[in-house]
Parts: sequence; structure tokens; C-alpha cells
Amino acid sequence: MREQGKITVFLLDDHEVVRRGVHELLSVEADIEVVGEAGTAADALVRIPATRPDVAVLDVRLPDGSGVEVCREIRSQDESIKCLMLTSYADDEALFDAIMAGASGYVLKAIRGNELLNAVRDVAAGKSLLDPVATARVLERLRDGNNPKGDDRLANLTEQERKILDLIGEGLTNRVIGERLHLAEKTIKNYVSSLLSKLGMERRSQAAAYVARLQAERH
Repeated sequence: MREQGKITVFLLDDHEVVRRGVHELLSVEADIEVVGEAGTAADALVRIPATRPDVAVLDVRLPDGSGVEVCREIRSQDESIKCLMLTSYADDEALFDAIMAGASGYVLKAIRGNELLNAVRDVAAGKSLLDPVATARVLERLRDGNNPKGDDRLANLTEQERKILDLIGEGLTNRVIGERLHLAEKTIKNYVSSLLSKLGMERRSQAAAYVARLQAERH
């Protein structure tokens, strides 16, 4: 049984030594309890919903995917789970993807132990740890991207692709979009590839940002 009032944490990192180190660091704190661990994205996607932690500490680079994808998938199922991204590199691209996926924070593995503890506590309390300067850069990139006003790229999309684009904008995964539209996940994946190609984009995070801009301009 988890103890009342403790911050529950799940760890995802493919390096056992790193995971063990973070586990030990967190476990000695009276107000924190580690409720699960995983070394792959696939494992994490099964275990995180089962343990329902307050905070999931996710390694960005994994052998079978990305912690950013795990964050997006988990938060589309349960928004109460806060995600703290852990990475070896200060990378604008990863930060951009993490913000778009709904992560609450982004810390480097070079962080000191007490700073990581503070980060976990802050994220659990609902604070955002995203570096304001880096976040401003990301938002600037969104604004400087192709301006959707009068954007004729949308005209190239089929009605079904427009629907799927809106659902990507809601942060839904291919599986959930498939369930909504009564289509196979693989079919949705093909639609997503097609609409990204028509919009001149490479990643769904760009499409999500694009939808957010469109909606902001409509209001």
C-alpha cells in the first residue's frame, strides 16, 4: 500500500545504473515513494497507467522510442500524471517536443541530487519547470512558423484528414483517434503521414502546434 500524503514517482530510463541511482536518491526522502520503474517505452506504457504515479520521470532517449511519446500517450489517458523529462542533452528540439507533449518540466542528467528532488516536488505541486528563456524561444518558433492566416495548405487536406488534424491538436494518440473515428490504428497512421506531408511537416508535434495557432487566431 502506498503511504498517504507521499509523492508517488515512476522512473523510466534504459540505463539501469541511472535508474538505480535516481531510485535511491528519491527513496530516502520521507515525502517521496517510488512506485515503479521501466527501461523501455513499451514497458512504461503498461506500467505507468497501472501505478498511476503523481510524477513520471522520463528519459527522453530510449531504445524503442522516446520519453516524449510516452509523455504524450500517458497524458492523453490521464492528465493528472505530471511528466518530468530527463535528458543528457540541452536540445531545443527535444524541449519543443516536450512542451507540445504536455510535460511539466525538463531537467538535464547533470543536475545535482537536491535539484532533482526539488524538481520532482515542484512538478508534483503543479508548477512548471520549463526554463522560461527556452520556452519563450519555442513559442517564438511557433509564431514565426508559417502563418496559418489564409493558409492554402489546409485546402489540400481531405475532410477526413482535417478531422484527424483537429484530433492531433487535442493531443490524442493514433489509437484514440482510431477509436473515435472507428478506423484501424494503422489506417490513422497512414492518414497522419499523408497530412503531415501535405502540410510540409515532419512531426505530429508540429501539426499540434499548427492547430493551436489556427485556434488562437479564430478566437
